[in-house]
Amino acid sequence: MPQGLRRFHHTGQSHFITFTCYHRLPKLDTGEARDLAVAALEHARVQYRFRVYAFVVMPEHVHLLISEPDRASVAQAIASFKISSAKQAEKGRGGSKPDGRLWQPRGYDRNIRDYEEFVEKRRYIHRNPVRRGLCARPEDWKWSSFRHYATGEDCGVEIESEWTVRKREPLRVEIKQKP
Repeated sequence: MPQGLRRFHHTGQSHFITFTCYHRLPKLDTGEARDLAVAALEHARVQYRFRVYAFVVMPEHVHLLISEPDRASVAQAIASFKISSAKQAEKGRGGSKPDGRLWQPRGYDRNIRDYEEFVEKRRYIHRNPVRRGLCARPEDWKWSSFRHYATGEDCGVEIESEWTVRKREPLRVEIKQKP
């Protein structure tokens, strides 16, 4: 870890996290590879009990907006995601490792201090595929939480949103009483 870098965990704040593929190579350049990364993210979310507010899986990097995990630290949860997704990618290639590792060892982690910054980072995450020219509109990129926010669609990862909260609420059935 670089000298002087201070990590602020257990603050209750959300975290904007970015990490890249090894040497920034587009190792997630197929839909199948990105699907594996999404599945690994959902597995880590469940295992470490953190909330995912937004995500995008790009060909050579990932952006996340998450809560702190109930189990362990953000760093440990992300390390678990990286290990799991690397193992799944290796299996997908038939166990071969043509060009070595999947992920760079470190990433970028920023504590989100207020709602405006939260919205800014979520917007940045969802617009990233458009900005990079991978699609015309955010809803066209399958490996993102954008469509969940727009329509409530399942994106492979449980997203903490109004849609999810509504699904968790018990059905309220109003029974009309006879006069």
